[in-house]
Amino acid sequence: MERVPVTKLKLNTMKKLFIPVVLLALMVSLGSCTAIGDIFKAGAAVGIIAVVIVIAIIIWIISLFRGKS
Repeated sequence: MERVPVTKLKLNTMKKLFIPVVLLALMVSLGSCTAIGDIFKAGAAVGIIAVVIVIAIIIWIISLFRGKS
């Protein structure tokens, strides 16, 4: 039985995961473009409110991680 170096195993795993990761990134980015388009259709006020809510959620999540230290 031939021993395969660990680096070669990692490279093979990375090659197998490359296409699914790229497809997932495309799906996420295209989905976000659709969401942004819908926000603009709804109006500027809804867009501003959505941005404020997202920023508030991000700040809240960051504060959760900082509070554990």
